[in-house]
Amino acid sequence: MKDTIYANGYEISIYTEDFKNEYISLTDIARYKSDDPNDVIRNWMRGRDTIEFLGLWEILHNENFKPVEFDGFRKQAGLNAFTMSPTKWIEGVNAIGIVTKAGRYGGTYAHSDIAFEFASWVSAEFKLYIIKDYQRIKLDENSKISLNWNLNRELSKLNYRIHTDAIKENLIPEEVTAFQKSMTYASEADMLNVALFNRTAKQWRDENPDKQGNIRDHADIDQLLVMANMESYNAILIEKGISQSERIQILRTYAVKQLDTLSRLSIETIRSLEKK
Repeated sequence: MKDTIYANGYEISIYTEDFKNEYISLTDIARYKSDDPNDVIRNWMRGRDTIEFLGLWEILHNENFKPVEFDGFRKQAGLNAFTMSPTKWIEGVNAIGIVTKAGRYGGTYAHSDIAFEFASWVSAEFKLYIIKDYQRIKLDENSKISLNWNLNRELSKLNYRIHTDAIKENLIPEEVTAFQKSMTYASEADMLNVALFNRTAKQWRDENPDKQGNIRDHADIDQLLVMANMESYNAILIEKGISQSERIQILRTYAVKQLDTLSRLSIETIRSLEKK
């Protein structure tokens, strides 16, 4: 997915492939300083402080980073004869923090952590303009994500009623106690938790003692949508008289298949947006 920062009259491209790690165009930032952005980027990468920063970032985020090759670059950094380019860095140490892209929106991109460091080197004032508009974009994105999350959460609550009605009408005899009823509801709810999250509500609480709410409160958008679908599907299975041991296997397969489909749809959407 591509987006654009508008910083003091300059357009700076951003793209992401996973909606988590965002890469900002160093080429666009460098144009603030010179009409030859590639030279600006290479000059920045020659510095010892830059090489050490880039190396530390890779150590923290890249398990396939090549430390031996990095040490070679670090020893040479700052010398008059030392040269560095994005391609040389990427190929030399197997870097992931900086990437080069061809095509319409081509150029050198860097993870936002690195891009802001580069922007500071170009101009502290310009960096502030970049950060200001970047925050605007993130606020807008978070608002949209929050809306989608809440819609799926409400859908899950509606299907929860369908689910509990099916349990009440098909699994709970009239003569049982209130405690026995609650245990039946809890058992069915936890069956869905295991099918989708591969853990019970108690297991999640034990693993996350510092988090507020329950396992479903911390689900992502795709998981909430699948949970809503599973509650409706489980209600149908209950009405058909299928045992819980059989239903959990059916629902686990159902959950895995739906999550895989949603994941592939997200990737296809990203690719279609990149082509526009």
